[in-house]
Amino acid sequence: MKPWYIRIFILSICSVQYSCAQPLKSTNKPVENSAAENNKIITGAERLTTYLPLLKGKKVAVFANQTSVVAQTHLVDTLLKSGVNIVKIFGPEHGFRGNADAGEEINNSVDKKTGIPIISLYGNHKKPTAADFENVDVLVFDIQDVGVRFYTYISSLEYFLEAALEMHKPLLILDRPNPNGFYVDGPVLDKKFKSFVGMQPIPVVYGMTIGEYALMLAGENWLSDKANAINKYNVQTKPTADTPFHVMVIKCLNYTHKSKYRLPVNPSPNLKQMQSIYLYPTTCFFEGTVLSEGRGTDLPFQIFGHPDLPKNLPYSFTPKPNAGAKNSKCFYQLCHGWNLGGTEEDVLKMLNGRIQLNYLIQAYKLFPGKDSFFLKNNFIDKLAGTDQLQKQIKQGLPEDVIRKSWEPGLSNFKMIRKKYLLYEDFE
Repeated sequence: MKPWYIRIFILSICSVQYSCAQPLKSTNKPVENSAAENNKIITGAERLTTYLPLLKGKKVAVFANQTSVVAQTHLVDTLLKSGVNIVKIFGPEHGFRGNADAGEEINNSVDKKTGIPIISLYGNHKKPTAADFENVDVLVFDIQDVGVRFYTYISSLEYFLEAALEMHKPLLILDRPNPNGFYVDGPVLDKKFKSFVGMQPIPVVYGMTIGEYALMLAGENWLSDKANAINKYNVQTKPTADTPFHVMVIKCLNYTHKSKYRLPVNPSPNLKQMQSIYLYPTTCFFEGTVLSEGRGTDLPFQIFGHPDLPKNLPYSFTPKPNAGAKNSKCFYQLCHGWNLGGTEEDVLKMLNGRIQLNYLIQAYKLFPGKDSFFLKNNFIDKLAGTDQLQKQIKQGLPEDVIRKSWEPGLSNFKMIRKKYLLYEDFE
């Protein structure tokens, strides 16, 4: 028996449950016919017959953004049309409609389309309070993640999950595929460098869906003491269809960690193409440097450069303010650097299932002012989850030596990760 500290159930409807206080009861419903017909990946949100019975007659709060869609309709609109009583909406970084700039302050508001109050869980108010959950019976979390530690939606998930457990509010997590879920790579975070862009000891690319990650947060006791105390249960292997739950993950159908899932909606303003999503684990490190990472262009996180880099580098661009980047680095300056874009297949082949450090190393070597390459606030250390990467690059260590230093942490994480996988692994 695996040493988990949460009660985890696998039902015939392919949902996962674990139990604690003030439970709901699940209803066993048939698997969607469309999945069986064409083997198409079905997201948790699309499995309405599975989870709608859990919401009927309840006051529901939904944590969502523009990626929370069922077919081409927003989840909130879908649930309202199905008779669900949504009393509150919570929104993450970039806002409920997903059009705010990275790091932009977002205030509470009212959704113009539905008239439902929106509570922003970003900035100084990242974790829900008792007042936020007042008059709410059930919580629903549905956000498309991209599977990268410094992409802040998993940090929002952690605070939301923690608050739900602490305040005994049943939480339904509608799982979605991870577009970078087919590999694990990068340095594992040292808790000394914990921040909103990295809260737990996981690598940069962790190869889990948001539902699997939620199970790991609870199972490894990575939440608050109060939330962890609620989760100290033995594993149950023979549940019944009416077993109560506190947190339930509605699984995707026909998804495995070998899948290459194309996102139907941009997850944030500067991840506009699948190429950017694939390159993000590699190129986001440039956010910790003075280089532009392509914000203010049509190819964010596919291109990067700086005015002081050599003019003979293969690509040049001039970033300017746009809807996804109102304020960023090197605006109106001609930058020299690289363009890693191309077809999706070209990008995947170039990355070869790993973070490519060679561009960060090469940019540092070519940059004339070494002392000013990394930002003075050491944001690179928060992105890396350690101060070792910055030191290794300054020391001139080659990529293979740096990668070798990641191995002990990666090996340990992979053993932890396997305990919480809901889908076939890539190995």
